Amino acid sequence: MLEDSVNRTPAPRTRLAAVASVLLAATALTVPGAAADSDAGRPTAAQLTAAHSALARADIGGSAWYTDAATGKVVVTVDSTVDAGELTTLTEAATTPAGAPEINPTTGILTKYVAGGEYIQLPGGVRCLVGFNVRDSADVKYALTAGHCTNVGDVSNIGTTVNSSFPDNDYALIRYTDQSAAQGSVYLYNGTYQDITSAGNAIVGRGVSSVSPTGGLRSGTVVGLNATVNYGGGDIVYGMIQTNLCAEQGSSGGPVFSATQAIGLISGGSGNCTSGGTTFAQPVVEPLAAHGVSVF
Repeated sequence: MLEDSVNRTPAPRTRLAAVASVLLAATALTVPGAAADSDAGRPTAAQLTAAHSALARADIGGSAWYTDAATGKVVVTVDSTVDAGELTTLTEAATTPAGAPEINPTTGILTKYVAGGEYIQLPGGVRCLVGFNVRDSADVKYALTAGHCTNVGDVSNIGTTVNSSFPDNDYALIRYTDQSAAQGSVYLYNGTYQDITSAGNAIVGRGVSSVSPTGGLRSGTVVGLNATVNYGGGDIVYGMIQTNLCAEQGSSGGPVFSATQAIGLISGGSGNCTSGGTTFAQPVVEPLAAHGVSVF
């Protein structure tokens, strides 16, 4: 659960060629009786629910999916470990009477980003980042980070984990030992800080930023909402924000923000800040509401 990366081997060149051929055929794939032209219209809510359920039952690590609100189409992201047969399974699972899904290959391997962080040293040599500092009604201060980094009761270099939610969700709260250490800002790795004054929901197309010791300050956009990510090994998270931000090992728990507004906590993704990639984030409003805390 706390490994640096999912132990899966990248696909060989021949497998990638086979996957490419399946991608070319994907748009022609329909379920029996489905209309073959644009008159089929948008899928219904029930059909989309059925498609998401079928994707979950397929249980293929290295895949993630969400529904594009603008088109009603299921969008499936696959990493380099998904072979041609698995891709066919995913395509069939996500096909509705309105048509086949959109299939998007992504660079590298989908993994939880755990290692190389600076801020939180956890048992077993795990290091992650503080996302945002929060406080409760009694002004007790906590750090928000990724749930896959922690277990309840873990003692780190900044405090003790009092809540950890992973899989399904991916967030955790660490109560600061030194309450004065918690500051309501994000370090931008350029000698300056960004004040965080509120929390909000992600919106498709909205510009967002992230920071990490290895990648520095990075900018991108929100690509999709309510994404399901299967990291493999039973580690499946729901309701994630999909972005085109780059992130690298050591970014887990790190902040995703828009100007002064907290948006999410980095869960994982694929690629890096050289080649680019896909990054998923836990919406920050969920742990805030669940535990009665707020950014400051």
